[in-house]
Amino acid sequence: MVTSSPRWTYPALLGLLMVSLGISAAPSPLYGIYAEEWGFAPITTTVVFAAYAIAALVSVLVSGSISDRYGRRPILLVAAAGLVVGLVLFMVAGSVPVLIAARVLHGLSVGAIVVVATAALLDLRPDEGASTGRRTGIAFNLGIFIAILGTAADAQYGPAPLVVPYAVLAALAAAGFVAVLLMRETHTVDRAVALNIARPRVPAEISGDFTFAALGVMASWSVLGVFLSLFPTIATVAVGTDNLVFGGLVVGGSALAAAASQQVASGWDARTAAVIGDVGTAVSLGACVLTVHIGNGWLLAAASVVLGFFFGLAFGSSLRHLGQVVPPSHRGEVMSAFYLLAYGAMAVPTIIAGAAATRWGVDAVFAPFMACVAAACLAAGALGARVRGVQPDA
Repeated sequence: MVTSSPRWTYPALLGLLMVSLGISAAPSPLYGIYAEEWGFAPITTTVVFAAYAIAALVSVLVSGSISDRYGRRPILLVAAAGLVVGLVLFMVAGSVPVLIAARVLHGLSVGAIVVVATAALLDLRPDEGASTGRRTGIAFNLGIFIAILGTAADAQYGPAPLVVPYAVLAALAAAGFVAVLLMRETHTVDRAVALNIARPRVPAEISGDFTFAALGVMASWSVLGVFLSLFPTIATVAVGTDNLVFGGLVVGGSALAAAASQQVASGWDARTAAVIGDVGTAVSLGACVLTVHIGNGWLLAAASVVLGFFFGLAFGSSLRHLGQVVPPSHRGEVMSAFYLLAYGAMAVPTIIAGAAATRWGVDAVFAPFMACVAAACLAAGALGARVRGVQPDA
């Protein structure tokens, strides 16, 4: 049933998604400042980042069921408020535990917004599922691009680099809170009568498809974890600059290319697009390692953009392929398993990379880590070539 919410509700929810994903990535250009001023090692950076991924995973597993029972609007209000409180914690942080607390709060809030705002968008336009999926994917990556670049520029050229960027984002999050406060509830019929946490489970008949999609997203999100936690510092050191905008451009450009790839591939066969994305990601990872070794800023930025394009293709198309083959009665269980592996792949390899970098140095572990991820991407592509294809939605 389509609700009678005002027309501005749909774009406002997309805007909230952009802001929330931007907040999730905003600290990336600033981790180098924290490390320099507070004297912590790469493992600390990756633990702070992983705290977000773990909290987001918990939120993803439970927030959908809660919103099915109590409505979208209350959950979105709490989550938007959590964004603001987490940003305030960042602004006053004087120790690593406060950073971790802020990231946990943001993980819980962003995870809830991703699930519940997407459900609300489908409530509003139930016949535009494919279009909504593309729009949300683009919103995710645009939010990351704008937030990273804006945070890096403000930190480089503005006052109080560990305060002002968060204050700007807090104002945007507060505007999102007001928008949700003014909107009508979108989930008005067929409310769930009980809370149920979706159990991760995969039906045997789609095990091959699931393994293909999950391996692709695990490999790509492993890259995402390292890119958002360590790569801005790796990039700036490689080219011999301390300009935060360069690190922000490298990571932000990758996110922008990921958004573009999801739009470009929207009409392609999902399995074929995912295989191309997996193989392209593997090759692009090698190019990133090479350009870091060369130390040329233009080449490194170009390699990151190409990597982002294939990363977006691998993730978006893997998710689209899985959505086409999963039985309707098992969607909750299968998507829980999918995101469990995705967020686990974002958190665990990132912590391992940070621990190794702390012991042996970032330069020593970067290439071997990327080689392992590239091998996983190639394995996903090979598996994808063997599973059955599904024609794209009309």
